[in-house]
Amino acid sequence: MKRIFSVLFVITVFFCICSEVYAEQDSKENVLSTVLAEATTGNVIMSENGSVRMSQGSLCKLMTILLTAEEIADGNISTDTVLTTSANANTQKGAVIWLMQSEKITVDELLKAVIIGNANDACIVLAEHIGQTEQEFIGMMNARAFELGMRNTVYKSCTGNADIDGQYSTAEDTAKLACELLKHDFLCKYFTTWIENVRDGQTELVNENKLVRTYEGITGMKAGRSEQSGYSLVLSAERDGASFISIVMGCDDKDERFGMAKSLMGTGFSSFKVTTPAFSDEFLRPVSVHGGKQTAVMIRAEKLEELVIPKSCSDLSTAVLIPNYINAPVKKGQLVGRVGFYNGDSLLYETNLVACDAVEKADFVGSVKKVLSIMYK
Repeated sequence: MKRIFSVLFVITVFFCICSEVYAEQDSKENVLSTVLAEATTGNVIMSENGSVRMSQGSLCKLMTILLTAEEIADGNISTDTVLTTSANANTQKGAVIWLMQSEKITVDELLKAVIIGNANDACIVLAEHIGQTEQEFIGMMNARAFELGMRNTVYKSCTGNADIDGQYSTAEDTAKLACELLKHDFLCKYFTTWIENVRDGQTELVNENKLVRTYEGITGMKAGRSEQSGYSLVLSAERDGASFISIVMGCDDKDERFGMAKSLMGTGFSSFKVTTPAFSDEFLRPVSVHGGKQTAVMIRAEKLEELVIPKSCSDLSTAVLIPNYINAPVKKGQLVGRVGFYNGDSLLYETNLVACDAVEKADFVGSVKKVLSIMYK
């Protein structure tokens, strides 16, 4: 009986574990993750499952593109630089432009192949040149992701050609990456090209992001796919000085992602605006200084960042907290108070109020002179 009971117990536990595993897999497969972000500030306006870790598929190439763009910006390479295809690049599967070992090709054509044609072999050529080896480059990808605050991202591939265990990112992290990519204006021509040819016309590239043909104000970015997370899209556009990024991951249908991304964009352009908070001069009055060579010091906001607010918000209210006086000595930039900006009851942003100048502590002689000057006025 004990043996039978043990067997039944093991079988029961096994089925319980399997059920949990399949339930977890099903939940991952069914996750739909969307984000709407303002491109200049990076502020996330709307997020549904935006922090859920998901496989990125070919969206991994966005980091490869960023590192290449930064190498160009730093002057280490140019779009005219000629690179040589390695044996490793030649053996890549999936989307490729059929580069032969030792074949010469410019960075310009490699960028076209990666961005427009999603080419894995072209991606490897760039990675091996910048990082010396593919693995070193993947280390650079992860380091750059950390610098950008992409705390829920791990890269184990520069191509995203296959879903690798332990490789993931989120829609919110991808928004940070997309914002950084938009700082490199020269990439726009690649991101928004529909059809292109490379290798002396031997290979035609067709952009999977079909919105490059029709969407008003489009500036990028990339459509992707993954067996684990489904179809995805990163879309960026600018209209009338406003710039937004919409991200859709986990779609079951390849066309559904385009409609959802456009819907998010529509909300951004119709409902939100960017403003820099400010407060009136009445709040910038000097703060009294006790025991100083000067009797008062001017204050200023330490930092005023642009905010994304609803267009329906006509004006922001301001709340300022400052003391009646401060004691000398006062250092330039010293914290004096705080200012907060509100949309109704919602705090949108707050920053420090700091001293504009230094105020030295008054010595005995100076104090006597000050008293005498007051007495004999």
